[in-house]
Amino acid sequence: MKNFTALLTLTCCLLTTCLFAQNGSTQKRPNGIFAEDVIKPRMRIIIDNDFGGDPDGLFELVQHLLSPSVEIRGIIGSHLREGDGFDKSGETAANAKKKIEEVLSIMNLAKTYPVYQGSNFALENDSTAQPSEAAKAIVKEAMRDDTKLPLYVVCGAGLTDLASAYLMEPKIADRLTLIWIGGPEYPELATPPPGYTSLEYNLAIDLKAGQVIFNKSSIPIWQVPRNAYRQIIMPYSDLLLKVKTQGKIGEYLANNIERVMKMSIKYNFNVGETYIIGDSPLVLLTALQSSFEADPSSSTYVLRQSPFINNQGLYEVNHNGRNIRVYTHLDAPLLLADLYAKLALFNQSRQ
Repeated sequence: MKNFTALLTLTCCLLTTCLFAQNGSTQKRPNGIFAEDVIKPRMRIIIDNDFGGDPDGLFELVQHLLSPSVEIRGIIGSHLREGDGFDKSGETAANAKKKIEEVLSIMNLAKTYPVYQGSNFALENDSTAQPSEAAKAIVKEAMRDDTKLPLYVVCGAGLTDLASAYLMEPKIADRLTLIWIGGPEYPELATPPPGYTSLEYNLAIDLKAGQVIFNKSSIPIWQVPRNAYRQIIMPYSDLLLKVKTQGKIGEYLANNIERVMKMSIKYNFNVGETYIIGDSPLVLLTALQSSFEADPSSSTYVLRQSPFINNQGLYEVNHNGRNIRVYTHLDAPLLLADLYAKLALFNQSRQ
């Protein structure tokens, strides 16, 4: 009986391993950083960002790639607002996809993860999807029934591709959580910054998409509005000492920030000696959740009814809105310490 029990246990383990591999859970990891018998993925994520714009998204991408507790099911390059100063080509999603591939190549991770191009254009209205491979990929992953790992769509840009996915298949609303960097301050929670625009940057990329997600869908939302994402500030001194010194990928990240710093001086928009890496909370709220009773327990949020987003990009009361998380304080020390440590470990593993 004892031998039979041992054999049964071994058989179950082998079957589990096979199923784990079939479900796509075994992914190549950056060499020599974390042992696979110590850390396994405990959530799935789809990364969606405008990587051809503000380089803060590149920091989020690299840190997520170095985070073994997340299983990356796809990386989406999404579009910028039309006429954006970072890229005026009209092919901003295509260029964002090229940036993803550039990062993966530098890290020797080419062809390791599915990379998708989002739509190059915003929604024309709140009822019609913009077709893209990215939107199809979101639907496909959300509708899987062969895994129990929760799915997060982590977005540091406009919401075009998720909104399109929802319009294509509304059932995904019950099968994922959106973590979104975007939206203006809630007046009762925070004061806008000096010289602010009422239409926040990421919401302005595709206002109609924001209206689809907030006003029409029931997708669970963890929102990181402007007052919260502005808390993640990296000093230039740290960029030089803790990022730029860490091999090719560290130098790549630093050079992208320095490019923007030089441009800001050239065009009389001096950013000073700090840079907001505002998309990196996507890592904090996923990979860096607490060990027990998993949650982003070192950051704080309030539960409130999802607002109605009007045509000016401002919040209005929505008495029928579902409760969403609105983050008010983020654990920047944890996030930045993890980034610097992972870059150093990755660099050591390559030497």
